[in-house]
Amino acid sequence: MIQRARTRRARVVFLAAVLVLLVMIVASLALGARAIAPGVIVDAFLRPDPALADHVVVLSQRVPRTIIGVVAGAALALAGTLMQGLTRNPLADPGLLGINAGASVAVLVAITVLGITNPGGFVWFAFGGAAVAAAAVAVIGSRGPDGGNPAKLALTGAAVTAGLTAVTMLVLTTSTLAFDTFRYWSVGGLTSRGLDAVVAVLLPLLVGAVIAFSSGRGLDLIALGESTAAGLGHNVARTRSLGIVATVLLCGGATAIAGPIVFLGLLVPHALRALVGDDYRRLLLIGAPVGAAVLLLADVIGRFIGSPGEIQAGVVVAFVGAPVLIALVLRKKQVAL
Repeated sequence: MIQRARTRRARVVFLAAVLVLLVMIVASLALGARAIAPGVIVDAFLRPDPALADHVVVLSQRVPRTIIGVVAGAALALAGTLMQGLTRNPLADPGLLGINAGASVAVLVAITVLGITNPGGFVWFAFGGAAVAAAAVAVIGSRGPDGGNPAKLALTGAAVTAGLTAVTMLVLTTSTLAFDTFRYWSVGGLTSRGLDAVVAVLLPLLVGAVIAFSSGRGLDLIALGESTAAGLGHNVARTRSLGIVATVLLCGGATAIAGPIVFLGLLVPHALRALVGDDYRRLLLIGAPVGAAVLLLADVIGRFIGSPGEIQAGVVVAFVGAPVLIALVLRKKQVAL
């Protein structure tokens, strides 16, 4: 009876999440420095006219940033859910693998060594840097006694992140060009990147999403304890390895197209537990549309509170997410499973 009630609630929450996401997609297309009526938006899709300013704004500016928001928000939510399941810690974050720090160093290399200054040109550098950093954390954390232990993985990630952050600060304090270019990318946002950036990382994101959705049952077993999961015949090492690969693909792809956006991957799955419980299959399924909706909401809010300019979505997510997360932690009085 209790299980049936939870399933019913999860379905309601999922449908609500999808509905909110649809509303936020419309809002993202319609709202901004100039409000555009829904009818004009539909007309821009069906009968685009380059002579009409509203059509140009919708198709060339708001459609790309909306798609980037949906893709990056969903990917970050999935990556955060995976990390929390793999480490059995509801406050774990994709940054635990040094992904943001690795992406930042790679972007700085692109700026200082290759002279790239367009954010759209950072896509593969950010993705590659994130992948290399995460691979280093995974390899180092799996060596020696208790290799692959979540606590050891977290400590390794913290050490690698600290080292890469020191490199980032060193470059930024010695290069004015790097500082001026990097500071805009580093806050995280949905602007200055086109659909070509999404296309470039679409395959890795899809592969990561497929692995994530197929990992739900394994994460539920790991939540019971690694020895219990192994006793039930589950291959814990395989689930952890695939989970790390999926996290790198998802978070690396999201960081490549939207910059390092903090808190979203941490906040979404943690908040959803209060509504749907600890079943990772539900958390993954519902988390994807919720993450997309949250990032679009942050982007829309940033368009208004920064008027006549804009505040990047990454800043809004961090500003709003920090107090919300603190409230959740104080209410639950729990930081680990």
